[in-house]
Amino acid sequence: MLERIPRPDYLNKLVEFKDKDVIKIVTGIRRSGKSTLLDLFEDYLLKVGIKKSNILHMNMESMVFRDFLDHISFYEYVSKHIVLGEKNYLIFDELQAVTNWEKAIESFRLDFNVDIYITGSNAYLLSSEFSTLLSGRYVEIRLLPLSFKEFLTFYNFEAGVTTDDKFQKYLQFGGMPVLNQFDFNTARINETLEGIYSTVILRDVLERNKVADQALLQKLVLFLADNIGSITSPNSIANVLTAEGNISKGKLKNNFAARTIDKYIGMLHSSFIFYSVGRYDIKGKLLLKTLNKNYIVDLGFRNMLLGYRDVDRGHILENVIYLELIRRDYRVTAGKVGETEVDFVAEKPDTRLYIQVSETIAGENTRERELRPLRQISDNYEKIVLSMDKSYIKSYEGIKALNIIDFLLGK
Repeated sequence: MLERIPRPDYLNKLVEFKDKDVIKIVTGIRRSGKSTLLDLFEDYLLKVGIKKSNILHMNMESMVFRDFLDHISFYEYVSKHIVLGEKNYLIFDELQAVTNWEKAIESFRLDFNVDIYITGSNAYLLSSEFSTLLSGRYVEIRLLPLSFKEFLTFYNFEAGVTTDDKFQKYLQFGGMPVLNQFDFNTARINETLEGIYSTVILRDVLERNKVADQALLQKLVLFLADNIGSITSPNSIANVLTAEGNISKGKLKNNFAARTIDKYIGMLHSSFIFYSVGRYDIKGKLLLKTLNKNYIVDLGFRNMLLGYRDVDRGHILENVIYLELIRRDYRVTAGKVGETEVDFVAEKPDTRLYIQVSETIAGENTRERELRPLRQISDNYEKIVLSMDKSYIKSYEGIKALNIIDFLLGK
């Protein structure tokens, strides 16, 4: 068994919600560490004095629980293991394997004194039916692959390896926790990533959807992986894939191709392979309905699919920053200011950040291009340009200039 390495930021979130009257749902791509996180939480419960008999932990994809495929048999089994008159902690991994599971969960809440924790590997777990049944009574904790800061603690590096070199490893291999057992062996890492990717496509996309064209789905994945951070629409993607011969021109009639692409993108979002970022008109203060950006959940998958290429580093770094902002609980959109674009508008209830990401702003033309959109924003929220530069200049007319690695490490 692999060593369970702590992820305190996520564990603390579960601890903060302990005994609160909401269902805790941990979502994220397969093998990102959801089950390990709940194992660590069970360890925490035992450490603070909760009796083992008051904790029921079930992984619904284990053969041990293969007979509980519907909510009725699932409810009956769990009910028999609840200690009446005491607080019980129910922990369920991959609960989407149980049909109509949400009905059982609601009954547990009504019938017993319980605190409930759930994991799931696709967003169908948060379907409209579930949201309606448990409206306002659950909280989603989105678990992502390792941040760069976590990456530094998960791996053992030889003495003398610089932080810059470690960051290059992060960009190449990504942050799936399971990879730390392979000591940066590229072949073994790619085999493992391919296995995870195939499982996600098979179990979280194809099994849950009647996909008519699996080859087209794979072409779409490759297109999105190759165009992270680019502004696209289902129609523009359909036009590109049609021009390349991946979609029959006859299917362009009545926007059939665009609708198919939109549907397939939705499937990939639901399986947490890609995340979509909408666009926000900063001056008009409204969300735009067309054109999004897509980011991949982990750069290791991108490099496995496309091959490791040290090009397009601007968008690669942008992908890293997007995931970091999500980890820090920001709501993220892409900004539009007149005819210019701001990479990220990152918001919390009490604050907002405007962020540009560039590999370098050392050249005057590049610097002016990156600063121009930020200068056009008239409000007083913080404006930041992030790059790989190591410069003594930390501000341009009030716009902060930060090194990307320093930002990721919280410096």
